[in-house]
Amino acid sequence: MKTLQRTLSIIKPDAVEKNAEGDIISILLNNNFRILGIKMLHLTKNQAEGFYAVHANKPFFHSLTDFMASGPIVVMCLEKENAIADYRKLMGATNPANAEEGTIRKKWAASIEKNAVHGSDADDTARFELSYFFAGYELAR
Repeated sequence: MKTLQRTLSIIKPDAVEKNAEGDIISILLNNNFRILGIKMLHLTKNQAEGFYAVHANKPFFHSLTDFMASGPIVVMCLEKENAIADYRKLMGATNPANAEEGTIRKKWAASIEKNAVHGSDADDTARFELSYFFAGYELAR
């Protein structure tokens, strides 16, 4: 059953450095995602650690948070039916070498860590992630 969902999208520093934001946003719009909120930020190391706190005990935590604080990012609140699953499919596999043709990561990602985009993996995660970057009044209805 299809349900209207919201999900967080992050265009990561590697993709912003490549000026991929416009192309990625076009891909989202062409796939019927509605952008309810969008902003460009440059996270501090502490902000990146807060966002990725769920991974604090994993070996990649420090390199991930260093990377996410290394340059500007674009955060978006996306909405559509089945937004989470549809966006994850559109992103492609975490490892761009395994990503299908036509996915964002196949086109823009360089490695597992520098993989161009982030997307929420579940409703609960999306709620937390969206609230990390957006106050409710910042999102269009």
